[in-house]
Amino acid sequence: MNLALLGFLMVATFMTLIMTKKMTPLVALIVIPSVFGVIAGQSAGLGDMMIEGIKNLAPTGVMLLFAILFFSTMTDTGLFDPLVGRLIRIVHGDPMLILIGSVVLCALVSLDGDGSTTYIITIAALLPLYKRFGMNRLYLCCLLMATSGVMNLTPWGGPTARAASALKLDPATLFLPLIPGMLAGLAFLIGLAVWFGRKERSRLGQVSVMETTDAANMAVSQYPEARRPHLIWFNGALVVALLTLLVWGLLPLSVLMMIAFAIAMIVNYPSVAQQKERISAHAGNVLSVVSLIFAAGIFTGILGGTGMVEAMSKEVVGAIPPVLGPYMAPITALLSLPATFFISNDAFYFGMLPILAEAGAHYGVEPIAIARASLMGQPVHLLSPLVPSTYLLVSLAGIDLADHQRFTLLPAVGVCVVMTLVGMIALAFPFVA
Repeated sequence: MNLALLGFLMVATFMTLIMTKKMTPLVALIVIPSVFGVIAGQSAGLGDMMIEGIKNLAPTGVMLLFAILFFSTMTDTGLFDPLVGRLIRIVHGDPMLILIGSVVLCALVSLDGDGSTTYIITIAALLPLYKRFGMNRLYLCCLLMATSGVMNLTPWGGPTARAASALKLDPATLFLPLIPGMLAGLAFLIGLAVWFGRKERSRLGQVSVMETTDAANMAVSQYPEARRPHLIWFNGALVVALLTLLVWGLLPLSVLMMIAFAIAMIVNYPSVAQQKERISAHAGNVLSVVSLIFAAGIFTGILGGTGMVEAMSKEVVGAIPPVLGPYMAPITALLSLPATFFISNDAFYFGMLPILAEAGAHYGVEPIAIARASLMGQPVHLLSPLVPSTYLLVSLAGIDLADHQRFTLLPAVGVCVVMTLVGMIALAFPFVA
């Protein structure tokens, strides 16, 4: 049977089952690719493919495990309590200001280039506000993920680095012309936050100043016995040091998270009983996220190991009529939305992008223009079930993945369209050769 068709059917079946809630993502990530791998006639090699996929995602799984433990511990100590109190005083109970602040805070935190860290920090700071005022958490996840998708285009972010590596380009040269489009995308998201804010104002009204003042004294930490107000400066310095080393790239992120968690435990909770108590308090959240990561490794391992990814890429590129050749830049931008949703960034940028760049060069479109256009679909890419950080986001926010995908798809597409149009206007890539 045609491998490309099988690949598309496999992803479509998976999405249908989880969006209709017929199967949980954890079970679907394991069962669906296994069944389609057997249908593809490659049952003998499925075990090796699964192990390979799990190995590739293992560092991400380890990083998320210790990132959740570390930032949950920091929350328990009361580190984020003053920040949340200050935010509540600033917003005065206005849902619109909270939503706009969500975009601004996420954009700033996203400068570290790692989506998982961004979600952990922003959710820790913002979720108590959404809970306190009864706001829709789908708005929070939508704005955080779309903003992260825009900021993901920085040179130290994964997609830009992959595109530059695949076509042997300078990351800085590739990135700079994308800035106007990124700013336009952020402006669109602030406008979206205003729209969401108006809806929340009409639904909730505005919290009174008295309630807001009382709320300002609330604590993010749920365990009074675990708070360490006398260590707030040490814990703050530890977080800053972690993020600095993360951007510097001195050690792998997973290793940095492990070391930071160990230091946090030793200083804040020196007794073994206290350490066990804190780990147990967050074990459920850790298990739900990390299990999904390793299950996703099975999905990606089979998708790549059976040759489905390669076949899907060739099928998509081969479907472009020659008459549309001069329009390869906007076509690449358009393709990047579904392509990076159905296949991983690695598969798209290292497998599909060189083919698109070669086709574009044949019609007079420079490879660097194709590379820039290929980055336009990142806000939609983050909705993919193949993105580990997405599971972390919905898990921390306490919402269902399918609900998040349904709600966020149109806003994410809107951000991509805005970035693409402004990218062409700013001459990051041409409409026609």
